[in-house]
Amino acid sequence: MKSKNILILGGGIGGIVAANELRRKLPASHKITIVEKEKDHSFAASFMWVMNGDRSIDKVTRPVKGLLRKGIDVVHGTVLEIVPDKMKVITKDNELSYDYLIIALGAELVFDRIPGLAEGAHTFYTLEGAERLNRALRDFKGGIISIVVSSLPYKCPGAPPEGAMLIADFFKKYKTENLVDIKILTPESQPMPVAGPLLGDSIRMMLQERGIAYHPKHKLKSVNYKVKTLVFEENEPVKYDMLIAIPPHQAAQLLRKSGLTNDAGWVPVDRATLKTKFENIFAIGDVTSISIPGRWDPNIPMMLPKAGVFAHFHGEVAAQQIFNAINGETSKGGFTGNGYCMIESGGGRAGFASGDFYAEPSPRLRLGNISRIWHWGKILFEKWWLSSFGIKKRFFALIIKIGGAILRVPAGS
Repeated sequence: MKSKNILILGGGIGGIVAANELRRKLPASHKITIVEKEKDHSFAASFMWVMNGDRSIDKVTRPVKGLLRKGIDVVHGTVLEIVPDKMKVITKDNELSYDYLIIALGAELVFDRIPGLAEGAHTFYTLEGAERLNRALRDFKGGIISIVVSSLPYKCPGAPPEGAMLIADFFKKYKTENLVDIKILTPESQPMPVAGPLLGDSIRMMLQERGIAYHPKHKLKSVNYKVKTLVFEENEPVKYDMLIAIPPHQAAQLLRKSGLTNDAGWVPVDRATLKTKFENIFAIGDVTSISIPGRWDPNIPMMLPKAGVFAHFHGEVAAQQIFNAINGETSKGGFTGNGYCMIESGGGRAGFASGDFYAEPSPRLRLGNISRIWHWGKILFEKWWLSSFGIKKRFFALIIKIGGAILRVPAGS
């Protein structure tokens, strides 16, 4: 069997899972390389715990190399261009060839797309932003906290309500909840619209019980940070004392230059195999565009949400597809559209939303009871994910295996 060169762009969840799966499956003669600009991997699911002070930065970051199996090369650099017809990738310092390519570059945050947003807003969507927000919350003397979804699509649809509930819990912990008025403003018609009205109503009820106002169909136009005012396209301006933004998202511009994207700027893929329109190139995770059945909101097309759980499953599927191709086997299996998320509600409790996003005629999802079990399940997954390979990794993998029937945590790392 001729040795193959497999290149993975991005060392986030999807890239790490794909690399580890390929290394587990393939002989050492096949070369597996990850290109990642950062030396440290940050676990995004824990950013809100940094925001509310339950975690410090060092507790949610690990060196990328420490999360990978032996026999995986890591190139730290910035990708500049993909040249599909020559099967090569150009970085700032290198030119890398490939036989198979997995694009796992994620979504970039572009605050400057909305005037005034960068100057006026905090965010929990970056690690540094979550740490700064924690300091701001501790110093906050009271007033209106507006959490604004600035545009669609954005990763982790459960993050705005989850962040709002954790912030409410933060002030409740210090017995100052009566000093704050928390609002969510979003262009969506309901919380997590892809999940349908029943789950959306459940989350809206959770917010209402915690005194959090939910304002749908508010499309942000600009931020006048000097007078702390939000300007919307078809609604009255809204005052705030603290602004927390889910900023606009986009795929890396180099992908458009390489001819990989659709008109919206994301990478369309086969929804089962994650193959792009170019031979031997796969795309996984937040960078992808995958249509799903149904249409809850007539103004918003139904697309698979951008979330870490899907990046995880995508990584497994892409690795299996490449393994099959190398071995001349018929493609089997594929991404099924199943997913889940744990939504923190404060007080050491969380809900568990799960379902089938490929179900016909529309996604079938449900939200389980709010429980301490799901909160601890999220903690357990965090500890497992951030542990390095070796004794510690095997120990947590065993715990995950035992609890998997309850927590539905995907294996594959």
